[in-house]
Amino acid sequence: MMAEKIFTKDELAKYNGQDGQPAYVAIKGVVYDVSGKAAWQGGKHHGNLAGQDLTDVLYNKSPHGDRVLQGLPVVGKLTD
Repeated sequence: MMAEKIFTKDELAKYNGQDGQPAYVAIKGVVYDVSGKAAWQGGKHHGNLAGQDLTDVLYNKSPHGDRVLQGLPVVGKLTD
C-alpha cells in the first residue's frame, strides 16, 4: 500500500484542474480526486474551484451534502 500523501494548502492549490493538472478538493481534511467527474471539467463546479478546501461549501452551501463524495478516489490528507 502506498503511503498517504500529506498536502499543505499551497500544495493542494496546484491541483486545480488547469493546464493538465488533476483536480483535487479537500473535505474535512481528506483530499479527493474529482478529475473524473464531468461536473468538474476545467477544475470548476458552480463557481467553486478545485485545489481548495471546500468543507464549508459542501456542508453549508451545497444541496448535495457529503453523498457526492461516495466513490471518489482519496489521494491524501490536508494538513493545517
